[in-house]
Amino acid sequence: MHWRVRVALCLLLCVGAGPLASAAPSPSMTLHLDESTVPLNGPWRFHTGDDLRWAAPDFDDGAWEVVDLTPEPGAHDGDVGLPGYVAGWSQRGHAGYSGYAWYRMVVAVDAGQDIALALAGPTYVDSTYDVYVDGKLLGGPGVFTGPTPTAHSVRPTVFPLPAAASAGARRHVIAFRVWMDAGDAGDDGGGIHIAPTMGTATGIDALHRVQWLRTFNGYVVDLVEPIAFVLLAVLVFALMACRTGQAYHWLAIALLALALLRINQVLYAWTDLQSLRGYDIAVNVVLKPLALAAWTLAWRDWFGLRHPRLAWAVGLLAGLYLVLALVGRPWFMPGAAAGVRVAANGAVEVLRLAFVVLYLWIVAQGVLRRAAPSAVTSALAALLVGVGLFATELNKLGIPGIWFPYGVGVSRGQYAYAAFVVLLFGLVLGRWVVAARARRAGHPVQVGMR
Repeated sequence: MHWRVRVALCLLLCVGAGPLASAAPSPSMTLHLDESTVPLNGPWRFHTGDDLRWAAPDFDDGAWEVVDLTPEPGAHDGDVGLPGYVAGWSQRGHAGYSGYAWYRMVVAVDAGQDIALALAGPTYVDSTYDVYVDGKLLGGPGVFTGPTPTAHSVRPTVFPLPAAASAGARRHVIAFRVWMDAGDAGDDGGGIHIAPTMGTATGIDALHRVQWLRTFNGYVVDLVEPIAFVLLAVLVFALMACRTGQAYHWLAIALLALALLRINQVLYAWTDLQSLRGYDIAVNVVLKPLALAAWTLAWRDWFGLRHPRLAWAVGLLAGLYLVLALVGRPWFMPGAAAGVRVAANGAVEVLRLAFVVLYLWIVAQGVLRRAAPSAVTSALAALLVGVGLFATELNKLGIPGIWFPYGVGVSRGQYAYAAFVVLLFGLVLGRWVVAARARRAGHPVQVGMR
């Protein structure tokens, strides 16, 4: 391949103690490569806590833990299929810890002065990082200026390395300052999950393009499906404009709510428009209860069920869900007792189960009463969108939630939504045709909705 520039690199990955001015410590790993890039799997020195003095090239890190980021063959993350995934610090003796931690490594490169080197940042980190080389901040996706860092999506990033000052081996001290938000804490969370990569500027640039292609492929479906939902909402509005006298507004609202819920994945993964906490509020606090409420009422109207008090019950459930979801976020009211958050999250699970029961009851009533034309087909559409809405409950039943065709993660919900879009388009178009024919014939429009 054109980007595999043949350069003899000898990387001495050193984790010994002592300043650079002293005798070089014994290398822990020696790599003789004939390629233009190499992952810095380690070993790394690792320490929880935070002190900017740890970025200094002469800092003695000899008492720190040793961490190896070498992945198992074929390992990848469980979301979009990024290769090279390893477990976080929760699996390495720091379960339950969230906050700051540092990784340090000394790298010696046997390369000429005229060869430009670069570092490709890690593509999966809980939750954000800054990288220092030889004590100088090169950057990172996080904003560390406030009392609590602001985390943005960790996307593929390239950091050019300083040029060699003299002939001979080039040595750099690489230090990553990592911060994990409490919202990312979990059994496998914490720190760097995919090692950074070092190499020639040309090789790293090519790797950067490959990494971005993987990131794009991993979330492109989350862009296409919201567009389809919006187009369906426009079609529903057009159907309302046909003067059917039927209540389609909740269906349009539900489609738009689902589009917003899905597009947040793209906004967070591809841009800096949303922080991690902004995404958490939008998706887990606001849009999930809104989508559940809107779809419950949309199917009530679709099947023509006359239950006026149902709207009040759904509104109450959604309001409680929103409030309790906010209370249950680990970053909200940090001084509150942990038991309060546990109780709030437990109540949210109960509310979601209440939505499941109500949702399925409405679908069953629609089929049993045949309250709408094509009631069975409509029920199938409702179940398909329910696969995405109630993903958490399906996961607890042990139903696989994601597959990796061609190495790219595609979720159960994405498959279900794709089938749902086609099915609902046919159903809405069918009602549109029925309404148009009824108007031309001068008959009252009866298409099954209240």
